[in-house]
Amino acid sequence: MIERLPRSVRVLLAAALGTSLTLAAGCGSTGDDSSKGKTLFVFAAASLTETFTSLGKTFEAAHPGVKVKFNFGGSSTLAQQITQGAPADVFAAASPATMKTVTDAKDAAGAPTTFVRNRLEIAVPPSNPGKVKALKDLTNPKLKVVECAPEVPCGAAALKALAAAELKVKPVSQEQDVKAALTKVQLNEADAALVYRTDVKSAGGKVTGIDFPEAAQAINDYPIATLAKAPQPALAKEFVQLILSGQGKSVLQQAGFESP
Repeated sequence: MIERLPRSVRVLLAAALGTSLTLAAGCGSTGDDSSKGKTLFVFAAASLTETFTSLGKTFEAAHPGVKVKFNFGGSSTLAQQITQGAPADVFAAASPATMKTVTDAKDAAGAPTTFVRNRLEIAVPPSNPGKVKALKDLTNPKLKVVECAPEVPCGAAALKALAAAELKVKPVSQEQDVKAALTKVQLNEADAALVYRTDVKSAGGKVTGIDFPEAAQAINDYPIATLAKAPQPALAKEFVQLILSGQGKSVLQQAGFESP
């Protein structure tokens, strides 16, 4: 029947049929996407909050239907949660020591990869009421100084930097993650805090950062790994690939992180 139609009409019908088949195939592909409706759980050090949140949105845009949920906090706490069975796909720690807790428990799917490094700064309120200029100024007993707890990577780094400078500081509080320490300064509840350079940068004008040479003696490597019991192992590998990609490195370096 179609053969009896004029050639020009047959060409138009064939083109229309081809378009319909293409659209149908496209719709079928989207409907069959096995990633749809899945959630990827990423446990990450508090200092990665801004960068990983941004990269999580990038990942979701590239994986329609996938939701990335983050658990940000002190690396030591996150490691403990993972070894106790908390469902997680990826772990990004602020130190090799806290990652070792997970690898020793056989909870990492493979060898972790160091993806960035970070160093400390002294964070003070913009007005700098304590007149802090150097690390030695933190030994002034009249100053309210905040640190991270010793078991937290930023706390361990602070102790290492102070030891390198042969100084002792008595903090008024020791916080469970770097964001909590920084908040004390932002709220004017502390004259100074030892935090990461990246956290000072992310705070904008709410705090002022002061570099000190001893920070070079306490630089933290940040390892990342997929987890052995990951609910979404394939997506976990893809997320780690994004972090290690040129795009991931660019976002992290713009935030003040250093290349490993």
